[in-house]
Amino acid sequence: QVQLVESGGGLVQAGGSLRLSCAASRRTFVSSAMGWFRQAPGKEREFVATISWTGGTIWYADSVKGRFTISRDDAKNTVYLQMSSLKPEDTAAYFCAGRRGDASRNAGTYDHWGQGTQVTVSS
Repeated sequence: QVQLVESGGGLVQAGGSLRLSCAASRRTFVSSAMGWFRQAPGKEREFVATISWTGGTIWYADSVKGRFTISRDDAKNTVYLQMSSLKPEDTAAYFCAGRRGDASRNAGTYDHWGQGTQVTVSS
């Protein structure tokens, strides 16, 4: 069973940066596409970024393009989300997810989910 554990969330002022990490418990991470999603209170979970298992395909939500960067380190079984120029509207619980197959923007196609890490951006 693949387990995912996020870390790196916290409170930051608008314009600041944070780096989220998601560590997988098993070597199967290396053959899994990974994604980051977020959910704000009272809102549906939304796609943020995804990266294929080779790292060759990367997609971002329009709302974070140019500000967020997803990357993976297969030696550490870890995927990262570098967030810069943060805005109050980025405030949400951030979840990482993994799936066999190609990168995907669709949360319903992911098989494994972490518990989430809270990001709060103050104005």
